[in-house]
Amino acid sequence: MTEPVKKRGGNLKGPGPGRPKGLPNKTTALLKDAILQAADQAGADGRGKDGLVGYLKARALDTPGPFLALLGKVLPVQVNATVTHRADQMSDDDLATFIAGGGGTGTAEAQTDTRQLN
Repeated sequence: MTEPVKKRGGNLKGPGPGRPKGLPNKTTALLKDAILQAADQAGADGRGKDGLVGYLKARALDTPGPFLALLGKVLPVQVNATVTHRADQMSDDDLATFIAGGGGTGTAEAQTDTRQLN
């Protein structure tokens, strides 16, 4: 007895390449555009005053909690760090390397963006 042949869907030999990485599906892109259009048309007064910015200003005033949550999602994260090296906790070799590298002040600061806006 022969095994039944499994169909794969037409002439395809395997799954297709799918959507490229990072490209939103059409439904998501359409919905995002529709939301932005609706907010722009509503404006601050429900009749389009000041467009999208007016709408967002009005929401910031009447519902600050959700507005601040939204703001937290769109602002880049900034990390400010001060690192202090204590000479009494460093080996002689580490201390010499630190001083030779120009780190004589004992502090270093860094600022890094860890998120991207979409």
